[in-house]
Amino acid sequence: MLKEKSKMLMPQLIVEVAGEKTMSIQPPKEDPVKIHREGIGLYDSGKYKGAMEKFLEASGLYEKLGNFFDASYMLFKAAECNFLLKDYDTAIERFMKAADIALEKGYDRFGLGALEYALDCYKAAGKEKSKKVTELKGRIKKVKEKLEAAGF
Repeated sequence: MLKEKSKMLMPQLIVEVAGEKTMSIQPPKEDPVKIHREGIGLYDSGKYKGAMEKFLEASGLYEKLGNFFDASYMLFKAAECNFLLKDYDTAIERFMKAADIALEKGYDRFGLGALEYALDCYKAAGKEKSKKVTELKGRIKKVKEKLEAAGF
């Protein structure tokens, strides 16, 4: 009974949609900023596998909170760890996912950076002649054109 009451007392996020207040998901129990910082500490000390795990955990928590920029950034940092560990295929996947989130949410310059890092991973893996690289270069070109048209 006490357990049920404590669940009911947990704070919930209140979101206003079209003038109506609705309850949203409960905030996560873990602190994504704390986990983010732990990942940075591990990264700075060269512990890339541990850092990658922290970055992925923080990314998921940020995404649950609707903080898509930091969710994307943490995926980017995890991909950097994969790159440094020479796991280029995983790095490509994570850079691409970071780019997808960033571009979908309007963070075009950050998304462009993630796409360019994915291209670097293809080159490091010796796959610069693949069809995916050609497609990626086309996507990079489109984002650059969009940014130039917006005055960036």
